[in-house]
Amino acid sequence: MSESPFADQTARQYDALLIVSFGGPEGLADVEPFLDNVLHGLKLSDSARRKIDDRYRRFGGVSPIGQHTRDLVRAVRDELERRGLALPVYLGNRNWHPLLPDTLRTMEADGIRRAAAFVTSIFGSYSGCRRYREDLRLAADGLQQAPTIDRLRYGYNHPGFVAAFTDQVRSALAEIPEERRTRTPILFTAHSLPEAAARNAPYVAQLREACRLIALALRDRNPRRWRLVYQSNNARYGDERWLGPDICDAVAEECERGERDVVVAPIGFVCDHLEVTLDLDVEARAAANAVGINLIRAGTVGTHPAFVGMIPDLLRERSETATERIALGRHGPSHDVCPANCCPSGRPGQPRPAVCGSPLPGSRWFR
Repeated sequence: MSESPFADQTARQYDALLIVSFGGPEGLADVEPFLDNVLHGLKLSDSARRKIDDRYRRFGGVSPIGQHTRDLVRAVRDELERRGLALPVYLGNRNWHPLLPDTLRTMEADGIRRAAAFVTSIFGSYSGCRRYREDLRLAADGLQQAPTIDRLRYGYNHPGFVAAFTDQVRSALAEIPEERRTRTPILFTAHSLPEAAARNAPYVAQLREACRLIALALRDRNPRRWRLVYQSNNARYGDERWLGPDICDAVAEECERGERDVVVAPIGFVCDHLEVTLDLDVEARAAANAVGINLIRAGTVGTHPAFVGMIPDLLRERSETATERIALGRHGPSHDVCPANCCPSGRPGQPRPAVCGSPLPGSRWFR
């Protein structure tokens, strides 16, 4: 069991589980209001916004994340019932319906007083952690009896996530002819971020550790070569530097190395977003075809049983003090309560109040 000062050692009694996700449009009419939510507060040029808008309209305004997240909610609900845990499971999205404020109002009306929240971004960054915690705090504003929310810890090094993603990568490798399979490199991909936001967050270190763990699990006679690369920097504006290298550049570099095949593994996404579909299945595949390299894309963990089973495991950690907090690799289990300086945005100014964190100087907010 972790001895971290940011580990919650109290056994909590939960009335519900809240799945918190990004959300996505599900038709052309949804695109504009969805982007209003996503881009709120960002100084994005009209041309940059049109570029993002066009990405969604290219697919009829439908992002696969909506259906995939509903599938995850159903799978988690079934797993909880299988384990004899009679907890309702709610879904609240940051950017599209059901939106977090609506979900928290429903939970209040249903008499929910304390809920555990599983955020589907499982690597620590401003957009993947603190922004969700800020939005949860904002969603509780105005409620008479807002439920207390405890965020479950990052799952990037939990055996359930590692096993699930290892299976997905192994399935992709199986599509490579056997005589070339052992030398096929893996390009693990994650959403690019501004370097200023990544600099003081655990994002890159956690991604590298998860990649290392999966590469170890896949090891055969020869250590497999892998790289961490990035995608989806379409929201970049101005001269701000973002994490790289880009996936399309990395694919071309593998061809220059003389590789005939490459597996692209979207480790930074737990289910298919539009970014996975467009950036990998369309644009990275086109880049691979242009240079003559065979690209196989691994699936996201989605509703893989090991990943689904991880979520009740994380819930149990917070409900029973004697439960071991299992984590693979070098980092150990991550914190339950975020430090005050956790995952800053990289932009000037004081951070907004957030749930699930230690108190900021001069702030009364804690949970």
